Amino acid sequence: MDTHVRVLGVLNIAIGVIGLIAAALMMIGVGGAAGIISASADADEAAMAVPILSIVGAFLVAVLLAFSLPAIVTGIGLLYFKPWARILGIVLSAIALLGFPWVTILGVYGLWVLFSKDTERLFASSGSVA
Repeated sequence: MDTHVRVLGVLNIAIGVIGLIAAALMMIGVGGAAGIISASADADEAAMAVPILSIVGAFLVAVLLAFSLPAIVTGIGLLYFKPWARILGIVLSAIALLGFPWVTILGVYGLWVLFSKDTERLFASSGSVA
């Protein structure tokens, strides 16, 4: 079962890194769109559209960061069999069930791996050593 935990750790890191890349691209895209709007639209229209676009973009980037950073931290913890990573992995896997379709598959796989009795023993034995 340790192989499944390591695979889940790598998958969490990969999903987290993809989320960070998406957040960076979104920041660039929203900034570019705001620049285009302010350069090409009327001053009144731009004064109304740019703040709304900035607020929506900042919110979306914050949501991506809020899910990506814990996924990376959890993935690293799972690779080292840290007991706190199992708990955080269960929470993130339950939240991932709301995604569709690939994130849901990761959530189901994560819950299957992390609720296994072999995994419980694996994390219990690693927590008492350190």
